[in-house]
Amino acid sequence: MKKAISVLLMSILLMGVLAACGTSTEKTSGDGGEEKKVLKMGTSADYPPFEYVETATSDEIIGFDVDLANLIANELGYEVEIKDMDFNGLIGALQAERVDFVMAGMTPTPERKENVDFTDVYYTAKHMIVSAKDSNIQSIEDLKGKTVGVQLSSIQEEEAEKIAETVEIKIEKRTRIPELVQEIKAGRIDAAIIEDTVAEGYFKNNPDLAGFTIEDGNEEEAGSAIAFPKGSKLTEEFNKVLKEKMENGEVDKLIVKWFGGEK
Repeated sequence: MKKAISVLLMSILLMGVLAACGTSTEKTSGDGGEEKKVLKMGTSADYPPFEYVETATSDEIIGFDVDLANLIANELGYEVEIKDMDFNGLIGALQAERVDFVMAGMTPTPERKENVDFTDVYYTAKHMIVSAKDSNIQSIEDLKGKTVGVQLSSIQEEEAEKIAETVEIKIEKRTRIPELVQEIKAGRIDAAIIEDTVAEGYFKNNPDLAGFTIEDGNEEEAGSAIAFPKGSKLTEEFNKVLKEKMENGEVDKLIVKWFGGEK
């Protein structure tokens, strides 16, 4: 009899342990105590104002993408846990299921769509050629014979390769945007291709830099969308809420907050 009771008690305890270990939910305070599932968001926190570390106050990752992710996730009953990594590792992290979705100013290119699913585009920007203010680089033609830096695996890498078809340039690749800025300032590269909104943020703290946008008539070329593993049910869920937030003006409010105006 004692043995039967012991087995029963052990079974109950084991069930309790399994229940605790087998869930990805946790209690949240101030919301009635309901449980929310935690989603892991992959990003590359070197891309202000989309995502970056506010080192002046803490090591917290903040930005437009972070606010938008939380806005959508909260609507769906999720909490967001942010995982920072190099941009060129984000697609692989999705495929390996190390993260549930990616928001990193990522453009839904045809090549990427072969490996992951995307929501609609939620923000569109343009490419900018950034260089030292005294470099006299004011056009694509001025890049002839120059070394141009880009972020590895970014849409700007593809733009550089496109430019190289008509203008003789040397392309240098780095994993993070701050590296490109420092390479320009150190004179190791002549220019870099950076998204215009991101570049404007660096101009504020680096008055020795300047830039110009590339006008190519393709407004969708640098559009940002949310990426998910192939076949994820979250794609449709997030996209539905994203559309609602874009239509009711909530996304525009975030754009004003982080970019200083609608775009």
